Amino acid sequence: MKGLIYKDFSVFCKCVDKKTIAIAVGFSALLIFSGGRYGGLIASVLFAICIGIQNVMSLISDEKAHWKKYQMAMPLSGISVVASKYISVICTLGISFLGSVVLNLLSGVISQSFDFSVWRLAIFISVFLPLIWTGICLPLTYWFGVQSAQTMGIVIVIPIFCVVKYFEDNLGFSVMTRTLSSYFGIAGLLTVFIFGVSMAVSVMGYERRK
Repeated sequence: MKGLIYKDFSVFCKCVDKKTIAIAVGFSALLIFSGGRYGGLIASVLFAICIGIQNVMSLISDEKAHWKKYQMAMPLSGISVVASKYISVICTLGISFLGSVVLNLLSGVISQSFDFSVWRLAIFISVFLPLIWTGICLPLTYWFGVQSAQTMGIVIVIPIFCVVKYFEDNLGFSVMTRTLSSYFGIAGLLTVFIFGVSMAVSVMGYERRK
């Protein structure tokens, strides 16, 4: 199982496209310079989305390499195979976390504003979004294939974008920060629960397609 975790994490890293990095860096820089004290927060949302997308992209790479045929021939239970993928997703949260810290540091230096309540929200989002993203997309992959996960990934982006634009144009990020900060505990527990249920559903999907 350790080998599978290492393999999944390695595929995640190798699937990162240079063009994607360049685009993400460019957008992050634009958001940091134009977002003021909330630039790091907005950039963290973008970065967390990229981590979620990249986890799904690694599954596409597996499909192109016909990895499923080898995977199903392994003397491992469905729980072990699926759990290794979920654990590798958790490992990628470290990248999302560090990215959020760096982005908020840059934003703080540029805007000369160090609001730790905003930082706390940004770091929470850096963990929350990839977990929710993969928690929804992975079961779809194991039940219906990668294409369904790609489609759902696109659908997920829309409400996230709408929420960000709503607070930016109307209530303001200061209200969002105060509002969401009071729900960290509930959101965290709900995320863990959804991730656990997601893994159970994925195991059933894997065994069904096996």
